[in-house]
Amino acid sequence: MKSWHEFISMGGYAAFVWPAYGIALVVLAVNALLPGRRQRQLLRELRQRAPRPGQTP
Repeated sequence: MKSWHEFISMGGYAAFVWPAYGIALVVLAVNALLPGRRQRQLLRELRQRAPRPGQTP
């Protein structure tokens, strides 16, 4: 690697390489965040369905 500019330009393929990195980063972030969001939603639904103390089911 001779310079940072050369690295950033990726040998002329930067227009293809950097968007691919961006898309991969977005996919990884979605894969990391959505399961936690879904878990919180399911727990909230279960708490709403669960009988309260003193209530008859």
